[in-house]
Amino acid sequence: MPDRTTPARVMIVEDSIVVRTLLTHIINDDPRLTVAGAFATAEEAIAAMPVVQPDVISMDIRLPGIDGLEATRRIMADRPTPIVVISASMDGGAMGNSMDALRAGALSVVEKPVGLGDAAYSRVAQEIRVQLKIMSDVAVVRRRLRAAPVLPVPPTRQRAPTMLLIAASTGGPPALARLFAALPADLPIPVLLVQHMGASFMTGFASWLDSVVPQKVAIAGHGEMPRPGMVHVAPGDAHLTVSRSGTMLVHHDAPVAGQRPSATRLIESGASALDGAAMAVVLTGMGEDGAPGVQALLAAGGQAVAEDASTSVVYGMPAAAQRMGALSLPLDLIAPHIRRVLERAR
Repeated sequence: MPDRTTPARVMIVEDSIVVRTLLTHIINDDPRLTVAGAFATAEEAIAAMPVVQPDVISMDIRLPGIDGLEATRRIMADRPTPIVVISASMDGGAMGNSMDALRAGALSVVEKPVGLGDAAYSRVAQEIRVQLKIMSDVAVVRRRLRAAPVLPVPPTRQRAPTMLLIAASTGGPPALARLFAALPADLPIPVLLVQHMGASFMTGFASWLDSVVPQKVAIAGHGEMPRPGMVHVAPGDAHLTVSRSGTMLVHHDAPVAGQRPSATRLIESGASALDGAAMAVVLTGMGEDGAPGVQALLAAGGQAVAEDASTSVVYGMPAAAQRMGALSLPLDLIAPHIRRVLERAR
């Protein structure tokens, strides 16, 4: 774990001198952070890695020469370091590259600052500082998922799930892509998903996920009936729950433990509205969102799985869910477990 009696060292990789200056100002305004180096190209940044030795990297995606996606791949292969992607655009191409950077090992995506006079500047600047500080403490390593024996599903008195309720935060997009890729396109039950991410990124995230997994993926709509084989994503800055009639509810109640959307609210609705006929899956993420919901769902006769520490980028949310009684499994064993549970329910 880095020595946090000194500020975290941030490397900025950004081709625009205006944005580099803005990021330098934003970062140095936080006593917990310091700019250790700022580079206009990925080539310069990669060459400087042994000297700068950053604790965290602020990475632009659209760079001259080697782009941010390829730079992320190379850094994670040769010198694994926490990377926060700074994205200027929510359009399909830029969002797809940002999500692919997450799959390559980057930890989160935040908006690029526009300028001091922009109405959203203070919010964006604070989010950048928070993400860089949090991610600087994440121990990033080269991960090779070890094969594990297939575990039988023990007989239980738990109710057969009629919905999958999935939650993820830091490291979530690549984990979700891997999980859904191992599940059938014609999944017999619907999926409701909470992914912690900036509100402005959610539509692009859903579009990207739809392009890389066999199931259909869309932003959840208030009052809509969830469909089997479809992944319904909580909108940005809104809670997603399920009603007694089985429809999805999108609402803007206060954040729960600082989170909106809240995984806890989603999973708790599975306990109350579905009488426990749901399975919760809690993947990698910081904090403890989802854990109280897992406790309520299990008490109602539902089922819950948490990603094991061996595959989690950040073992916060899954650890809290496991403490509440969720079954702990490595990422690659979660989909087989879901399939066996659903086959047994038939």
